[in-house]
Amino acid sequence: MVERVTATEEAIDLINNLKEMHGPLMFHQSGGCCDGSSPMCYPRDEFRTGESDFFLGNIADTPFYMSKDQYEYWKHTQLIIDAVDGRGGMFSLEGPEGKRFLTRSRVFTEDERAELTAQ
Repeated sequence: MVERVTATEEAIDLINNLKEMHGPLMFHQSGGCCDGSSPMCYPRDEFRTGESDFFLGNIADTPFYMSKDQYEYWKHTQLIIDAVDGRGGMFSLEGPEGKRFLTRSRVFTEDERAELTAQ
């Protein structure tokens, strides 16, 4: 099954560490001016999604959303969430950890797009 969002081992390790500290988490792919296009990690009960948000899938049992407008731009790609050294987004939980989440992407193949359409 094709996934719209996946994560590297480094990202999964960071997510698991953050879950130990903060409990259940969620992601929202930022499109705002403050943190650019960083994936933002929040405690699951502190960020409310709405009708304007699109659920892409789960990474490390953590739901991942982005705005529908932004999804229209990214729908032809698989998002690959990574964790790298550096300062995270100022509103994202990984900020003080010396790591930051980073979104990488790759374009879906024709077969993958067909499978996603059929889902």
